[in-house]
Amino acid sequence: MDQKKIATKWQKRWQEKKVFAAKEAGKKKKYYCLEMFPYPSGKLHMGHVRNYSIADAFARYKRHSGFQVLYPTGYDALGLPAENAAIQQGVKPKDWTFKCIDQMRSQQKALGWSYDWDREIATADPEYYRWNQWIFTKLFQRGLTYKKKSPVNWCPKCGTVLANEQVVNGACWRCQSKIVIKDLEQWFFKITQYAEELLKDLKKLEHWPEKVLAMQSNWIGRSEGTLVDFKIKGAGKTFSIFTTRPDTLYGVTFMVFAPEHPMVHELVHGTKYEEEVKRFVNKVVVEEKFSRTAEDKEKEGLFIGQYAINPLTGDAVPIYIANFVLMEYGTGAIMAVPAHDQRDFEFAKKYDIPIKVVITPKGKKLKAADLKEAYVEDGELVDSGPFNGQPNRYAIHDISIYIEEKKWGKRTVSYKLRDWLLSRQRYWGTPIPIIYCEKCGMLPVPEKDLPVKLPENVAFTGKGNPLDDVPEFVNTTCPKCNGKAKRETDTMDTFVDSSWYFLRFCDPQNTSEPFDPAKAQYWMPVDQYIGGIEHAILHLLYARFITKALRDLGMVKVDEPFNRLLCQGMVTLGGVAMSKSRGNTVDPGAILDKYGPDTMRFFILFAANPEQQLEWQETAVESCFRAIQKFARLAEEKYESKSSAKDEVLTSRLNRTIERVTKEIEQFNLSTALISLMEMVNYMTRWYGEFSENA
Repeated sequence: MDQKKIATKWQKRWQEKKVFAAKEAGKKKKYYCLEMFPYPSGKLHMGHVRNYSIADAFARYKRHSGFQVLYPTGYDALGLPAENAAIQQGVKPKDWTFKCIDQMRSQQKALGWSYDWDREIATADPEYYRWNQWIFTKLFQRGLTYKKKSPVNWCPKCGTVLANEQVVNGACWRCQSKIVIKDLEQWFFKITQYAEELLKDLKKLEHWPEKVLAMQSNWIGRSEGTLVDFKIKGAGKTFSIFTTRPDTLYGVTFMVFAPEHPMVHELVHGTKYEEEVKRFVNKVVVEEKFSRTAEDKEKEGLFIGQYAINPLTGDAVPIYIANFVLMEYGTGAIMAVPAHDQRDFEFAKKYDIPIKVVITPKGKKLKAADLKEAYVEDGELVDSGPFNGQPNRYAIHDISIYIEEKKWGKRTVSYKLRDWLLSRQRYWGTPIPIIYCEKCGMLPVPEKDLPVKLPENVAFTGKGNPLDDVPEFVNTTCPKCNGKAKRETDTMDTFVDSSWYFLRFCDPQNTSEPFDPAKAQYWMPVDQYIGGIEHAILHLLYARFITKALRDLGMVKVDEPFNRLLCQGMVTLGGVAMSKSRGNTVDPGAILDKYGPDTMRFFILFAANPEQQLEWQETAVESCFRAIQKFARLAEEKYESKSSAKDEVLTSRLNRTIERVTKEIEQFNLSTALISLMEMVNYMTRWYGEFSENA
């Protein structure tokens, strides 16, 4: 029995009759099933096959359960790999990308997944990214898009900004030159304006994995505390720190800035510390970007020659930069109280910084010289001015009020969450729709002039932003005064593309707006979303933010984009995750040619339940092939029943199986559901065999 031939026959019929086309009309209840759409790298890998087979099975189940199902697909088609291919292979990113899409689409169709192909989108299509630009300008008008200086990875030899993944051991992946940190003007979405709602609405996501909810909550990182202002001695400058422990303010003996804090450069500029600070910054921020906050990482720091004035004591305390402070947390600067914080204690001991005790156990006296480690328990305050003798936890409130009364700071809520840096100094992304005019300033491109298209006559040298060297793109006319003007040459982070694509699927052919709000109201939210745990924070957080921002623009009525979330496990070979870099991949195309799509999908769903790791085994694929053959033979046989009693037994067994399988599918126990189905097939095979012999 030729499974591939059978599959081709039915795939053709599905396509001709548009069996999987989704419609807004009708009495059926809607169901929106979606997987995270792929980056078009050329060919599917087993991770794709697993993700999409799971979603396809659920979409089919919901259709047969009487739902009007929307199950679309598309391609996350902008991004760095296409630009790298242009540099390395001498091809245009557009040509490379759409060639990859063609390859991937042909495999998707051969595997028979039940997509509504009329809704296919590709984010590299100007008719898609024009709406990225539309969203950008709408948020710009509402003050949710802005520009400021921010540190980036800079390769001096290539003259270009590098993504984190292009920095290898502190060097440029292409020319191996040492990377430096450089402050450049960057574009941001003001996601922090929605921080409280993003955190609060996690309670609505009761069908998300607890692990993902915890990751999102920790990333947002809400803390109640006090913002305290410290003056720089003799510099006429002030900086702020956020603390949840104002009860320890009298014990501050030094301050620590994140090495990339913009004030660091200002404070050391022209001093004897400047070159040493630059070397330290590049070492810490580039070479140790991903390890500097590890628990076992040695804490390193450097005095920068400046002092801060503690507003409560008047003491001048030294300012350090250190590898354990990140710009992303708080204000990028912290107060250090070594007597009552172990990390600060170890740092103070290493750099011979004074230690001052301000909390002691009740009725006891601690001396700094006697401390072998930080005292981190509660107690009563000492050497704390008017607060001496108070229990330290009660003093938190009183000291905060005191600071506000003295106008040295204020009580506030702080978040770890930082605004979304969305600009990239690269070509293959959505052009940021901003025009600069010497007379009129910075202006958004008028809506009637969107999309701002990527030019195609671009040279890819690997140096700088290719768009900077295309005069016909850069030079333009001011939309306000008609004078000479320049275009923004930064492009958008590809997370922008995927932050709202699920809404475009609701109305992908719309040429007058991103989507019809009425259609979005019908389909949204996505009822079932499926994708890898690696996207648990950024993609999902950005999608939640853009949904809320579009809601406030009147485009959607939902607060959250995804009702139910499933994060599928990895596909492994020999216990190791499949990876091209490891050379342990299995080509889905070869398996497809040998066994056909039904066997491929059967194995993917049968080998392990979706959230578990799936170990690839060729022998198991062969077993699944035989199981499919067995089922097909059973379906083709024609039996004529002679016994109503036996029919009743079989019907009863069948009904119990249907009930059990339905429950298993609803709980995404797809492997268990298939086991129940195979038990039924085996039962029917034996039953018919016995009946045939006795007839």
